[in-house]
Amino acid sequence: MTVTRTAWHIPHYGGPDVLTPVALPMPQPSPNEVLLRVHASAVTRADGMMRKGEPLFARPFLGLRRPRNGMSGTCLSGEVIAVGAEVTRFSVGDMVFGEAGLKFGANSSHICLDQDGVLMPKPAALSHEDAAVLCDGVLTSWHFLRDLGQVTRGDRVLILGGAGSLGSPAVQIAAHMGAQVTATCSGRNASNVERLGANRVIDYTQEDALKQAPEYDVIYDTLGVASFSAAKPALAEAGRYLCPVLTLGRLPAILLSNLVGKKRAIFAATGLEKPERLRAMLLEILQVMEQGHLTPVIDRVYPLSDLVEAHSYVETGHKRGNVVVV
Repeated sequence: MTVTRTAWHIPHYGGPDVLTPVALPMPQPSPNEVLLRVHASAVTRADGMMRKGEPLFARPFLGLRRPRNGMSGTCLSGEVIAVGAEVTRFSVGDMVFGEAGLKFGANSSHICLDQDGVLMPKPAALSHEDAAVLCDGVLTSWHFLRDLGQVTRGDRVLILGGAGSLGSPAVQIAAHMGAQVTATCSGRNASNVERLGANRVIDYTQEDALKQAPEYDVIYDTLGVASFSAAKPALAEAGRYLCPVLTLGRLPAILLSNLVGKKRAIFAATGLEKPERLRAMLLEILQVMEQGHLTPVIDRVYPLSDLVEAHSYVETGHKRGNVVVV
């Protein structure tokens, strides 16, 4: 009898309903790969954008008419159940977490991943659900605030979208770095964001945080809701506007700000950093978590069979933290 695995296919770009469950032959690890039984995987805004083929200028890389890979999901946590002949970093029975990257396919029951990719031992104290989201918003926000924004103690940091999968770790990370943190969110999330470490919370439905003009050292636009021109008046003399959402409209500001003036618009694709660099960042993140300064926020956990519903919920734009399927 053929052994199969459950996965989710994206036959063409579109809404959550295009996601199609499929039964595929169980993969066999190549010499440098490990086979994982996936215990939990994330459902992210980036996954939804890939499913829709957005932004349009990314389609030459993703696939012009349909996703080139065609499988759903990037971030996961699970158990090693088989290893290739040349694998040295992991053994059968190890609990690990990481990301499938551009291979995709994390929203599945099993997956083969390269041992030299973004794959890490999972601490015993860390649940699979929490581990599955570390390579999305947590890793991105760590990279943006620590490396790109170079946040230091006493910096005034504004986080646009403080309740989401990037914003909720960003508030904790900036507070851990000693910054004075202001964050925006809806009124219903204000108390949660305050508990994460924000010194001030602004209800974006009532106030425009960029009109306050307290001269922020860093503005971290987690959702791409602003623009560099809108943020610029609220930045200090050498302030940094950070945004992980790249659009054609944002690109000229990123390029020009490096040539004119002291204020900077900064973008980087965290997931395209070298795997060894990302693993080093994840080690730093695990240390901060162990010290009790950072905890992933999980909004909802769905069965893997309810992936369409999970994508639909993420698409509402009202999730608090992260969404996971198990």
